[in-house]
Amino acid sequence: MSHCKNVFEAILRYGHDEDFTPQEDEHFVATDAPAGSPEKIEVLRRRVELGQPLWHTTDRIDYSGLTGAIRPRE
Repeated sequence: MSHCKNVFEAILRYGHDEDFTPQEDEHFVATDAPAGSPEKIEVLRRRVELGQPLWHTTDRIDYSGLTGAIRPRE
């Protein structure tokens, strides 16, 4: 599959399937990556590529236990 710039380009190139049903398999596992992180985006991208459901019922749903960088105000 060649790289598409956006979903509209992908639809034009490959079409779409309104009857698509995602399939779960042994590779469909939850992720602890926080929402919006590069890791979570990669997991979601891979799920779409593999025809899996986008969301796993036990994916991380909050930011508890995470620490972030604190940047001083200028």
